[in-house]
Order: sequence, then structure tokens, then C-alpha cells
Amino acid sequence: MTRNLLHRGEDGTRRMIMMSHETASEEVKNSDPADQLKSRVAGANINIDTFLATDYLNHFNEIVMLLDMIPDMPDILDEAKIWQPKSYTQHFADSGLSDSDLTIEAYENAPAVFREPFDETIERMNKVVLKNIEIIEAAIDGGRPEELAVAAATATRLLQRLIDVAAAIIHGDTPNLDQSEIDNLLAD
Repeated sequence: MTRNLLHRGEDGTRRMIMMSHETASEEVKNSDPADQLKSRVAGANINIDTFLATDYLNHFNEIVMLLDMIPDMPDILDEAKIWQPKSYTQHFADSGLSDSDLTIEAYENAPAVFREPFDETIERMNKVVLKNIEIIEAAIDGGRPEELAVAAATATRLLQRLIDVAAAIIHGDTPNLDQSEIDNLLAD
């Protein structure tokens, strides 16, 4: 029995090759686990180099949208307060997406050069959300609409920048947002 397999050459080109079932099975057994995972994530919404997926950022896009709406509709704060940090694995376990198990496995095997700055960025995002919800709530409770507008704009601007950093990491770049850049965003 023969099978067609998609093979990536050393030059990065992809080509279809035909192998007998025995040869294909032997090649899979002998290949590097990272290469095996790469072949499994190909075609899924998972970056084959970083093993990370952009779908996770939807969790943060949702809170950015809510925070942005609060100055015009302060009652939305109640919805924003329901938002809670959710780990990457928990997000996908709860998602119901067809590739959620593969996405979690890929994340658990993501190269440290991508996973560590990604996790640090996510931790910063979680802290920014929780702290800014407190600031926004204080502005609403204090009847200070100007302060509310500034707090919401600052939070959404900073979160959007952090989402951009996380997305870049997912796509194979390793940008970092240092404390001085965060301070500058908060000062604007």
C-alpha cells in the first residue's frame, strides 16, 4: 500500500512524496518528536514554529471591547468584572474547538524562546485588566466621567499593545514590552 505525504525539504519547499505504508510508518517512528508535532499542527490554527495559536487572544479582545465601551455605558462594568484570567490550556479546554487537545499539546511543547515571553506577556495582560477594572470602578463610583474616560482609554491602549506583542510572539517574533514602554503608555 502506498501513501502520499507532504514533505518539507531542507530548503523549506513542500512537495508530495509517495511512500509505502511500511516506509511511512518507519519514518514517523524515527522522526524527531518536534517534527512529528509540526506535521500534526500543519493545517491547524497553530503556528508550526512557535506551537502557539492566536485564538487565545480572543479572551483578551473581549475584555478590551468591554473596557472601551464603559465610558459610554457604565453598566458594562458589571460584565467586565465577570471577566477572569484564564490560562492558555484552560481557554482551549473550555473552547469546544475541534483542535483544542492538539492546541494544548502544542503549547505544552512550545519552544522556551517563544513560550516564556508569551507567558510573561499574558501575565502582564491579566494584571493590567484586573488593576484597571478597579481604577475604572473607582472613577464610576466617584462620579468622575473625565477620569473614567482616561482610565478606560489607557487600559485599552495598553492592552492592545500587549495583545500586539503576544500576537507577534505567536507568529515567531520575540518583541518585548519593557517597563519604560508601559510607563510611557500609562502616561499618555
